[in-house]
This record gives sequence, structure tokens and C-alpha cells, in this order.
Amino acid sequence: MTSKRFTKEAWGKAVEGLRESYKVWVPAKEGAHHFFKEYTDDITPDFEATKTRMSPKHTVFPQSERMFEYSLESSDADANIMKDTPKDYSPQAVVGVRPCDAYSFNLVKINFDNKEYRDPWWANRYESTTFIGMGCNEPCSTCFCDSVGSGPFDEKGLDVLVYDMGDAYVAKALNEKGEKALAAMNGGQDAAEADLTAAADMAAKVEAPSKVPTDKLRSQKLNDLYDADFWDELASGCLNCGACTFACPTCWCFDIQDESWNREGEVRKRQGDRIRNWDSCMFPLFTLHASGHNPRGLKVQRVRQRFMHKLKYYVDKYDGGTLCVGCGRCVEACPVNIDIRQVFELMNDFSK
Repeated sequence: MTSKRFTKEAWGKAVEGLRESYKVWVPAKEGAHHFFKEYTDDITPDFEATKTRMSPKHTVFPQSERMFEYSLESSDADANIMKDTPKDYSPQAVVGVRPCDAYSFNLVKINFDNKEYRDPWWANRYESTTFIGMGCNEPCSTCFCDSVGSGPFDEKGLDVLVYDMGDAYVAKALNEKGEKALAAMNGGQDAAEADLTAAADMAAKVEAPSKVPTDKLRSQKLNDLYDADFWDELASGCLNCGACTFACPTCWCFDIQDESWNREGEVRKRQGDRIRNWDSCMFPLFTLHASGHNPRGLKVQRVRQRFMHKLKYYVDKYDGGTLCVGCGRCVEACPVNIDIRQVFELMNDFSK
């Protein structure tokens, strides 16, 4: 596989050159935080950013997406027909994605693209995306990726892995997608064997600063965890704000709504869209039935559902680790300091 070495200046120009062949997403600062933004002339990429405030899951799973459109105008030839809205599946590249975030797409894929069901919008967009990852030389204090199947220089889910060597970047293609992306990036030179050795040696010394236990989650009895006595205290301060779920790269809940409008923009129910929006299991309305019954009407039930899903239901159903990549975003985003690292310990070490 191809490996290239870029000076910092050459790397910036090479990423900019990718825009000729890809829709490019890059980390860029907005206010006090960094977010993945579409690379346009108004955007200044910042590849020194340690971690973006939000994960780049929106590049494949938009926060709001038009699914279908319809018309009730009798004069329209397609009146009363629900039609798929145009979608953009052109090649795109997410540059600077961290290994934990790239790994998250592997976990989420189990929900959106499996043997029983394939979400065409998610799957087509994912297949058209190239992930050019940036290894973490200095993981954040809240990161615990090593404990949950990833790592600061993990390659799972990536097409290219980039090592920041201080004065230069060393980029290594991991598959055909990565080969194609590196071929489209001008300005670099073939990496020498010494470059690759130095990069590997540097990566081998980096560990996530936080650790969580996971060894007993699979063997814990589901009903015992469900009825555990720590849920009330854990949930007591929760505001059900949903910050944790929106920041999380592996939360996939969504709601579907119909929005009607007329050609002047007023709501008169003659034309409309069916829209998919991110939703959250933390919201009281998430499980509210049309009858008025809510099976998770209490705050403690919603908090328990979030953590049981990620650390028990998913573990039991797929036997492939937790639905968490250790990015630490939920720890940083929670306004009342609920810490998923503590929940790992409570659930993993629970004894009835």
C-alpha cells in the first residue's frame, strides 16, 4: 500500500486539492470549539484540533434529512405519490477524523446495514465516503478508546491513517479507497522506510489516559443490572437535555415527521416533505405512544435505557464489544457531570 510524507504546508495544499475530486469535510474552529465542516473557501481547516465538539457522524447520517416529497395539488401529474427526494452520493472525504470516530461507523453499520435490513440513504452515503484519519499523539483526559476496542492509532474504519511527526505528516493508505485518495493528493513524496518505522514507534508509545472495565459486562445477568440499586442515584441530577446523545458518535436514534407547505412557504398542506431528524432516548417524548402511554415516562428509566443499550443490550446481542468508542464527548458535554466511565464500573462490577 502507498505511504506518503507531507510537510505541514504541503499537507494543507494537498487536502485543498482533494476538493477537485471529493466533497471534503475538515475540522474547523467555530467559537470555542471545533466541528467538522464542509471545506469551502470560507473555511480554515485546523488539523491540530485534538477532538471536535461533535462527532462527524452527520457526514453519513445528517441531523435532518429529506426522505420523501409529495404533492396534494390535483393539477400535479404526481399528486398523492410519495417520491424519493434527490440525494447526493457523490464521493466525499472526511479528513482529520480521529480513530475512535472512524471506528464508530463500524458499530453503527450493524444497525443501518445488516443481513435483514439495509437503510439505502445511510449505506450509500457511507460507501461513498473516504475516511482519512489523524492519529492521536496526545489523547484528551476523558478518552478511554483503548478499553473499548479502538485506540489512538487504531486503523479500523479508516481508509488512510495519518501520523503527525511534528514537522511533517506521514500518511499510510489502508485499502483501495485510501490508495485513490492519496493518489489525488499532490505535493507529497513517497515515505521512506525510516518514516514508517518512526511513525510506528511513536504510535506504540501512546495510550488513552483513562481506562474502563468491560470484562464482566457480558456475563452480568440482564435483569439484575436492570433492577440494580444505583440507577436512581445516577439519574438524580440528569436534565434529560440529550447533549450526551447528540455528541455521541454511536447514537443512532431518529424520528420521522411530515412537514407540509405551499409554494409561498405557508403551511397549507398542499406540498410536503417526509423528514428524518436525530432524536434522543433522553427526551420524554421519544417513547410517548399515541394513546398517551409512555413506557419510559420517568427520568430514571430513560437514563437506564441509554446505558443499558450501550453497555449491555448491544453487548449481549452482537457479542462484539460495547456500543461506545471511548471518545469521552458525553463526559465533557454533560452539564451535571454524569460520567460514563463511572457507569462502566458500576455495571461491570455490579454484584447483587
